[in-house]
Parts: sequence; structure tokens; C-alpha cells
Amino acid sequence: MSSLLDLARARRGHFKMESGLHCGLWFDLDAVFVDQAALDPFVTKLAQSLRRHDVEAVCGPLTGGAFLAQLIARLLGGEFYFTAPAPPAGDGPFNARYQLPPGTGHRLLGKRIAIVDDVMSAGSSLRATLTDVETHGAIPVVVGALFVLGTNGVDFFKERGLRIETTGRAPFDSWRPPECPLCAAGIPLDDPSAPAS
Repeated sequence: MSSLLDLARARRGHFKMESGLHCGLWFDLDAVFVDQAALDPFVTKLAQSLRRHDVEAVCGPLTGGAFLAQLIARLLGGEFYFTAPAPPAGDGPFNARYQLPPGTGHRLLGKRIAIVDDVMSAGSSLRATLTDVETHGAIPVVVGALFVLGTNGVDFFKERGLRIETTGRAPFDSWRPPECPLCAAGIPLDDPSAPAS
């Protein structure tokens, strides 16, 4: 099986991630969900890994994580939830906020839940999702990602006693702005939403 990242377009440059960290490589992940036949083996493999954790529900942040959560919830016969971006909690790194839609959070009380995303690097949206589902009384037992880049997100969730399930891993460099070598070299930030040249 080829790497999930083969389905995504990678761009080199100088990017600011949702976490506030900077990186030199950006993946256009929306393309991953276009070819369902190519994506299915990765989703199935991740679902099989998550099944061992006896989860009752699966939750993912918009956009890629929610698509994945819905696919996995169907395979596991569990409930599907998603979190949407909310105004950030302040300035600085890891200030992203994601919230469950009104009227759904109460259904998570006491349920064993997997939180999932398409690709995890720093894990900003997953961290914010974790915070919100815990606020609603869910019991997070595992974190799933089709692919894991680097160790920032992994280290955060391991410190909280959560296992990481994934179909692939690769090294990935990211930096806080004061330590960013691209900033030090005077390279301007790129807009990841701009078409690749």
C-alpha cells in the first residue's frame, strides 16, 4: 500500500500552521478525499486499529477530520460527531478552538470516543476537539490519524495517556516563530490557500 501522502499535493515554502508553528512543507489534503477508491484501504486499516479500543463514537474536526470520522463511525457502527472552528482562545501557539454543534454535545456524556483527523502534525485541531468533547463528558480513549507527521502532536497526546493509531508516519520539522530558520533567513510567509505555482 502506498503512502496516504501520495494522494496529497506537497508544496515547499514557508507556512504558518493553525497551531501557530511554522513549517517548510504544506500538504493540500482536500485532494485526499476526492478519490474514494484510493482512500478506502487507509480508512479501513485505521478503522480496524480503532476497533480494538471499543469506542462508541468518533469525532473529527472540520474539514478532513470530520469526513474521516464519518467514514470510520460507519465502519465501526458507532456514532459520528464533528467539531467546527470557533474564535481562537487568544494569541500565541495552540490557541485554536473547535466546538461541537449546539444540541449534540449532551449525547456524548459518558461515551468512549475516538478523535480523528486526516493528518496530524502539531495536532492543533485535535487538541481543541479533545478539550471540547471532554467538556461535554466524553471519555476520549484513542486518537486516530491517517498519517502522522513529526512528534509534536504525538507527544502531547501520549502525555495524556492516549494511544495514537495511524496508517503511516514521517519526520516533519516545525518551529515556534522565534526559532524558525525560515524567518531568520528573511523568507516571507506563503499563503497556503493560494494556488501552487
